[in-house]
Amino acid sequence: MKTVLLIDEDAGFRELMSKWLTVGGWSVLEANDGEDGIQLTVEHQPDAVICDLLMPRCNGFQVCRSIREQGGNIQQPKIIVTTGSGYATDQQNAMEVGADEYLIKPFRADELIRILERRPARQIAVSAAPPLPPKAHAILPADQPPRLKFWGVRGSIPTPGPGTVQYGGNTSCVEVRADGEIIILDAGSGIRRLGLSLAQEFKDQPIDLTLLITHTHWDHIQGFPFFVPAYNPENKLRILGYEGARNGLYSTLTYQMESPYFPVSLQHMPGNIDVTELKELEFSVGKVRVKAAFVNHPGVCVGYRLFSSAGSIAYLPDNEPFQRMRSHPGGQETSDRLEALKYASDQDQKIIEFLKDADVLIIDSQYDDAEYQSHVGWGHGCVEDVVALALFAKVRQLFLFHHDPDHDDAQISKMLGWARQLVAMQGESLAVDAAREGLEYVLQTLSAKP
Repeated sequence: MKTVLLIDEDAGFRELMSKWLTVGGWSVLEANDGEDGIQLTVEHQPDAVICDLLMPRCNGFQVCRSIREQGGNIQQPKIIVTTGSGYATDQQNAMEVGADEYLIKPFRADELIRILERRPARQIAVSAAPPLPPKAHAILPADQPPRLKFWGVRGSIPTPGPGTVQYGGNTSCVEVRADGEIIILDAGSGIRRLGLSLAQEFKDQPIDLTLLITHTHWDHIQGFPFFVPAYNPENKLRILGYEGARNGLYSTLTYQMESPYFPVSLQHMPGNIDVTELKELEFSVGKVRVKAAFVNHPGVCVGYRLFSSAGSIAYLPDNEPFQRMRSHPGGQETSDRLEALKYASDQDQKIIEFLKDADVLIIDSQYDDAEYQSHVGWGHGCVEDVVALALFAKVRQLFLFHHDPDHDDAQISKMLGWARQLVAMQGESLAVDAAREGLEYVLQTLSAKP
């Protein structure tokens, strides 16, 4: 006679299951918690184990993992995990740690016996439906000029509240529509509202989207799990970025959606998602040519410049000028300070060349000069340096970006006024604004080709 072990803290459930299983020809063992269940498995080596997911002392995931880790030391039983909930991530995680089947309470006696008697199938069954003909993807109007829209403008952490109503409290996300493409710059919390807007605009018509990630600090990826278009299998979403210090772009996006942190894993998002780690600093998204440049920020971080038919948009959401950092009394010391300053100047000049004649520059302007003194080496810029950089690069339109989470609307407006004053003091015509959620900017004139 085959033996089955029931592990469940609910004595009434164990009694009912025991009756069913005895009638079905099974010898039944019982345990009221996971630790006792594991011990009984080692001692008696049953043919099957039925364990609840949520138990004291040792949950169902731990039971599965512990039994499978025994390997050849014991006869490996068929494991059925039972639960009162039906979350897909719980099912996926149970299968990954060793479960063969997953049953949602309540279930029938015949269903349980049938599952016990069939061969293990260590995978989640998915019924295959006949493929439907693909829908045509949405095509943007040909006469629509390139444009951008801000959906998240804040740095570090979302800051909702009455003090951030004017400029917004969501973290980095900018939408660019150019030459038939929808390109998204970063996936901070602002991407959630962008996704809702896209779903409303295109309804059931599939769309092609490209998401460019500058780096994987949390304020640049934290909104992605809430991006509605990624859950539509008819949409196509291409995610591009550069590999960071750990395991690559795909793994980083996957980690933040693991079950301890989020109820839906990246693997279970039904959208047609492709994650590509970039190797080159120049590539194309449709007819839009893109250049990338490494910037001065902790980890691997880039800025992007998009070249469209009506001009170019540069996006550097996190950047600290090298010269300012190296020349500051509290900055990094070297054996030859003059050589260090020369190196810093050369690095900043590369950024100036990268930005030269850009029609739009969206750039990290987190601090004013006084604040920067206590934030040297944090990887962020200040308004005075940003204005100077934009003037050197002969940019046409400057947007102050990555607003500090401690800055309310009044402080940002004050910084904007000072930036405009700096431009006027130089007798220049650079247009300056502070990025704010909902603001749209249309590129109307063709700039010189790079």
